[in-house]
Amino acid sequence: MLRVYNTLSRSYEVFEPVEPGVVKMYVCGPTVYDYTHVGHVRTYVAFDVVKRYLRLAGYDVIHVQNITDIDDKIIRRAQREGRDWREIADTYTKDYLEALEALNISIDIHPRVTEHIGEIIEFIELLIEKGHAYVAESGSVYFDVDTYLDYGKLSNRKDRELWGQEEEFIHEKKNPYDFALWKAAKPGEPSWESPWGRGRPGWHIECSVMSTKYLGNQFDIHGGGSDLIFPHHENEIAQSEAALGVKPWVKYWLHTGMLDIRGQKMSKSLGNIIPMKEMLKKWRKEVVRLWLATAHYRKRVAFTDDALSQAESNYKRLVNAISLVKKVLKEAEPSHRLSDKGVKALREMERIRRGFYESMNDDFNASAAFSYVYELTTLIFKHLENRAEHSVALRAFTLLKEFNQVLGVLDSHIQEAVYAIMPEELLSVIVDVRGVLRARRDYELADWIRDRLAKLGVKLLDEGEKTRWILEV
Repeated sequence: MLRVYNTLSRSYEVFEPVEPGVVKMYVCGPTVYDYTHVGHVRTYVAFDVVKRYLRLAGYDVIHVQNITDIDDKIIRRAQREGRDWREIADTYTKDYLEALEALNISIDIHPRVTEHIGEIIEFIELLIEKGHAYVAESGSVYFDVDTYLDYGKLSNRKDRELWGQEEEFIHEKKNPYDFALWKAAKPGEPSWESPWGRGRPGWHIECSVMSTKYLGNQFDIHGGGSDLIFPHHENEIAQSEAALGVKPWVKYWLHTGMLDIRGQKMSKSLGNIIPMKEMLKKWRKEVVRLWLATAHYRKRVAFTDDALSQAESNYKRLVNAISLVKKVLKEAEPSHRLSDKGVKALREMERIRRGFYESMNDDFNASAAFSYVYELTTLIFKHLENRAEHSVALRAFTLLKEFNQVLGVLDSHIQEAVYAIMPEELLSVIVDVRGVLRARRDYELADWIRDRLAKLGVKLLDEGEKTRWILEV
C-alpha cells in the first residue's frame, strides 16, 4: 500500500487517485531566462522517479510539466542584453530540454504559457464573474485574497502579516497581499489583447490554467520545489478552488527538498549555481541521474565531490553486475535443476524485491529502495562469479530490469542483456511460431508467448497478420 506525505495535510496518507488506476500529475517547470542548473534537475529527476514508480506499480500516469516562456525575468534579461524576449525564451528552453534528455526524463505534455493566453484570459474572466478578482485602474487584474477563506492552508500561514506578495503597484490593490492575475502592459514589453487592455499573465495563473486544461478540474499530484509552497502554490490553490468550486483541487501536494552546494544553500546571491551543461562536462549523465534518483525526494540533497564519486562507484557496480549477468546468460546452459545455493539465491532475490517495493511504497523512499538494489548486486557477484547458473542469472536480470524502470540508468545495458538472452535470429523464429499459432486460432498459447517475452523486455505489436517487436527497457 503506497503512502505519501501530503504537504496540504502535513501528514502521511494512503494514496488513492481520483480515478482508479489513473494518476494525473502536474509539476512546476522552469522559467526559461537562464541555463538549467542542478537545483532545477533535482526536482525534475525526483518527480520522474515518482512517475516511473507509479507506472511500475500499475498506474497509468499522465505527467504535465509547464514551461514559463513569458515572465518579468525573461523581459529583464532581454532588455539587459538587447535581445528579443522570444530569443531568450527559445535559447534557455532548448538548454532545459537538452538537460531532460541527458537525464533520461520524458514529459507527457509540455505546455508553454504563450500558447495558452486565450485560456488564461477565460479563467480570469471566470474569477471576476464569481467576485474573486477585480480590475485595477491600470488594467491589471488582481485576485482578492479576502474572498477565499482558506487562504494559507497549504503553507500554514494564517496571519495576514505573512501574506506579502513580491509585486509592484501595491497602491492599486485592495490589499497588499492580493496577487496579480493579469499585468497591464508597460511600454516596450510584450503584451496581448484582453478585455482589460493589453497585458500579459501573472505568474501564478498559468499553472492553474494549464494543469486543469490537460488534467481536469481535480487531479492527483501537484509537485515542485519546497520554495514554491508560498506564494506560488498557495495562490494556485486559492484561484483554482475559487474559480472551479472544487475542494480539494489537488489531492496530494508533494514538494522536493532543497539542494546544498558544498555545505551552503544554492543561490545566485552566493554565486554557487552550477549549470547542468557544466555539471555534465565533469560527470557522466548516468552518474548525475543516479545521484539524484537515489535521494529521498523530500530530503535536502548535498552536492559534494564525494557524493558524486560515490554515485559513480554505484553506477560502475550496477554496470559490472549486469555485465556479469549478461555473460552467464550467454554462456551457461539452461537447466531444470538448481543447486541448493541457487535456490537460496532466488529466495534472497524475492526478499530484495519485496524490500524495494516496501521502500518505494513508503513515500517514494528511493534512498532506502536503492539499498536493496545494492544488495542485489552483492548477491550477483557472490553467486554468479562462482556458479554460472542460468536460472539465477535470468532472475537477477529480470530484477535489474524492473528496478531500472525507476532508476533509469541502465537502459543500453538492459537492451544488450536482452540480446544476450535471446539473439535476434532466435527471437524472429519465436515470433514466426507465434504467428502460426495465431493463424490456427490457438490464442491462449500465442498470448502466453507474448506475455513471457514481455517479461524479458520484448514487446510484440500485432498489426493485422504481421507482428513486429521492439525492446522495452
